[in-house]
Amino acid sequence: MTRDRGLRRLRRLDRSVLLAASLTALSLTASGCVVVHGEREVLPGATRDEAAEALRDFTSAYNKADKSYDSSLDADHVTGPLAAIDEARLKAGHVVNPGGNPNHSPLEFSDVTYTIPKKAGWPRWFLADAEANRGGDARWLLVFTRDVPAAEWEVSYLTLVAPGKVPEFKKDKDGWAEALPVDSAEFAVPPARLSKDYVAYLQDGGEGFADGAHTSRWRQEREKNKERPGLVTQYLDEPLTEGDYAPVALRTADGGAAVFFTTHHFEKQTAAAGASVPEPSEDVEALTTGEIKQSLTMEFVSNQVALSPRKGSGAAQVSVLGRIQGLTSAKGE
Repeated sequence: MTRDRGLRRLRRLDRSVLLAASLTALSLTASGCVVVHGEREVLPGATRDEAAEALRDFTSAYNKADKSYDSSLDADHVTGPLAAIDEARLKAGHVVNPGGNPNHSPLEFSDVTYTIPKKAGWPRWFLADAEANRGGDARWLLVFTRDVPAAEWEVSYLTLVAPGKVPEFKKDKDGWAEALPVDSAEFAVPPARLSKDYVAYLQDGGEGFADGAHTSRWRQEREKNKERPGLVTQYLDEPLTEGDYAPVALRTADGGAAVFFTTHHFEKQTAAAGASVPEPSEDVEALTTGEIKQSLTMEFVSNQVALSPRKGSGAAQVSVLGRIQGLTSAKGE
């Protein structure tokens, strides 16, 4: 399995096309053969025991891959933006330390809460909210997904959120959450449009996003970096919304939408004549093709969780609660 796995998935046929012919399950009963249309029934994405087992399986695979710097060991447990970020991280680690991770410390989770939505059709998914033995006191939010009943649960989104900032989710009398259609127009920004609107905000600013570390302060930091003595830095931002990079959304207790979504970023550093690009770290160099003469272009995948308020709620701006970005490749010229 290579780090291009995530990008190849962008070119796959739409899930709905793939699943239309395969998701009719047959249930044999005493009276004969009964057809159960799993794509029509509104069901929980997983049982609570299945969710706990999926987290254990992911953690075990992640630790094996991290210890050996071998992406094949957790390839069946990651997908989408996390797969792109994780595979590149492990590739760089292997180049720098072929014998494995000398600083490996097993990742451990505790105080886990599972938010499992009921929905029709596939993919089905759920959210795990946990403490970890790294990342300070931040809460780890992991979105597990699978395309078909027999598939492994894979983590597509992984973000860290400050304590007290994880939203309260709406749940029914049985404790199941509500998955939202991503094209819903009842929110300030529909979940399906968040990736596009976010990259537009990063490029041009605007009023759609509340101030914070991942919005106004990130833009300010990039503006400071654009023009430095002997060095020009350019930024390009793109939405990622298809296939395994599609957003998912949960209804919050106040009627809003908590949305997990992906973006794609490029940062190009170009040195002035007679100057040189700052020497990259060994991890960046490990992912770099070409020779760094006058410029270095770095490619990143970023995954975010944001709150889009319900229209008429009195709030109009999207709040980005957490973001994790990873370098996936680089090119020297």
